[in-house]
This record gives sequence, structure tokens and C-alpha cells, in this order.
Amino acid sequence: MGIEFVLDPELTDELRDGIVSLWTDVTNAGGAVGFVAPVTPDEVRPMARAAFAAIGDGPDRLLVGYEDGQLVAMLIFVDNRFALKDHWCTLKRVMVHPGCQGRGYGVAIMREAERVAREIGWDALHVTVRGGLGLERFYTGLGYKEVGRLPGALRVAPDDDRDEVLMWLPLR
Repeated sequence: MGIEFVLDPELTDELRDGIVSLWTDVTNAGGAVGFVAPVTPDEVRPMARAAFAAIGDGPDRLLVGYEDGQLVAMLIFVDNRFALKDHWCTLKRVMVHPGCQGRGYGVAIMREAERVAREIGWDALHVTVRGGLGLERFYTGLGYKEVGRLPGALRVAPDDDRDEVLMWLPLR
């Protein structure tokens, strides 16, 4: 058993459905991937469609992880869409299925993203995290540094604003 990665897989209907299902499951398990639990696939699907369009038509890229043929992890390399920022990339929707937590797949997909980024020639990777969940510790353990914090930028519920934490990994 283990995880195998595929960069830029064909976005079949099956993969799209699998991503929506993964996204829903991760959110409902407390993951900070653009929604607040509880969500349904129908609520996730519009945001997923926009992500699929940016992947299918470019310039964004998809990295997926499979365990025994099942989708268990993913992230999106989001292009900055600005020439002065072409030398680095933002990672979005970093997800590992809740049933696969504790197997090291989060570290594995982030290390694979770093490998791919170096191969592409990017100088750095950027990720934002939702404050209050301890995610900064995970990324710090991978070598990322906190480079900024937007206080209360994320409203997850009435009277529950969270910081958006900006993390940065230099690759050169």
C-alpha cells in the first residue's frame, strides 16, 4: 500500500466526481478548503467547476494522489496570472481524505508538489491557511515560513472570524 501521484491527469467525469466527493468529505471532517461544514456535493460543485475550467483550459495544474486506484489526495498549482509573479506558484485545495489521515499522505503530497515545482523551475511555493486550526505547524514542519497574517480575513460563522495565514517556501 502507499500513495502514487499523477500530475495533470485527464479530467474525466469520474475524476471530477471523485474530486467533488473528496472536497465534500474533507470539508465535512473539518478541513479548511474553501467551505465550512456541513456541505453537500451540490454546494461544492460550482467552485469545483471553476477550478476544473482553470485546470482544463490552463494555466492551473492538478496533482492527485491515489491509493490502490482510489483518489485520496489532491492539490492545485494555481498560476498567479501576473507576469511579475511567474517565478512562483500558489498551492490551493490541499486535501487528503479523512480516512487516510495519519499515513503521511499530507507530507507526501506536499513533498511531491515541491519536487514538481523545482522541476518546473519555480523559485518558491505559497500557501494560505485558515488560522485557529493549527495548520501553521504542519506547513512549518515542511519548511514553510509564515510571511504574513490577515487578521479576521476569513468569516467562518457569525462572530467567528479567523486569520488568513500566508506561508512561503523558497525553493532556490
